[in-house]
This record gives sequence, C-alpha cells and structure tokens, in this order.
Amino acid sequence: PLAADMGKVKAHEIRTKSKDDLQKQLDELKTELGQLRVAKVTGGAASKLSKIKEVRKSIARVLTVMNQTQKAQLRKFYEGKLLPLDLRVKKTRAIRRRLTPAQLGKKTLKQHKKDKQFPLKKYAIRA
Repeated sequence: PLAADMGKVKAHEIRTKSKDDLQKQLDELKTELGQLRVAKVTGGAASKLSKIKEVRKSIARVLTVMNQTQKAQLRKFYEGKLLPLDLRVKKTRAIRRRLTPAQLGKKTLKQHKKDKQFPLKKYAIRA
C-alpha cells in the first residue's frame, strides 16, 4: 500500500496532519505490519524482515503524536478549571503533599507578637 513507499515516518511531519489523516496512516501501517508478519512466517525476503522494526516504530510515533495532541487539547479545555488526575503535574507523592510557598511563609499570632516586641537590632559596624 501507500505505507510501503513512505519509509520512516518523521514526527514533525505527522504533527501537521489532522486526526483523520493520522488514523488513516495508522491503519495503513498496521496492515503493512500484518503483511510483513505473514511474509516472515512464509519465509519472505530479508529486506521485509528488517522492515518490521521500522514499521513498528512508525506506528509508535503516530500513536504518540495522537496521544500528545489529544492531551494538549484536553489541557486547553480544562484551563482555569480543576484538572483531572491524569492531566495534573506528576512529580512525586511527597512533593505534591508539601506545603505551598504561601503556607510556608505564614506566621502564628504568637510569632507576630514576638517579632513586634523584639525587632532585629541593627548594629553599625565600622569597616
């Protein structure tokens, strides 16, 4: 099919395509992979066997681009709203539970009183 002469799929070229085009290309690549696997079983040429890896990687590239664009559109949709768990920043569990900078900077009433009563003394040091 068409995918046979396409060669290696480039990610930057895929990104410009629409969702339907990507789906079509994915189907073509999958059918080509099926044909190559049949050729492998029936004892096809070495060139066909070496192409299996290339086609699998191309399928992975197309799927990756599709997933990335879908996630980007979802992020745009949820902008300003509460994000679903899979769109939130991953980091680590400990970092996610850490106090925010605003919470860290807060002082207790007692500390405020102490700071007011005993301000830091300024000393003039001769050079």
